[in-house]
Amino acid sequence: MLENLLRPTHLLLLVIAALLLFGPSKLPELGRSFGTMLREFKKGARGDFKEEEEKPQEIKTIEETSKP
Repeated sequence: MLENLLRPTHLLLLVIAALLLFGPSKLPELGRSFGTMLREFKKGARGDFKEEEEKPQEIKTIEETSKP
């Protein structure tokens, strides 16, 4: 069933449908956001994400001075 999915005519129909749905001005933006999403997903799957987000220096100094 899936072996016929990537034929040139099917890919052409998918490209035409995407152009009709989103328009040529939105397609590069959609491609960039899809690439970013895929990159973040791969990072999460590998475990490369940071446990703690970087905090601004002001917050770090306030936290350090408020500790007993």
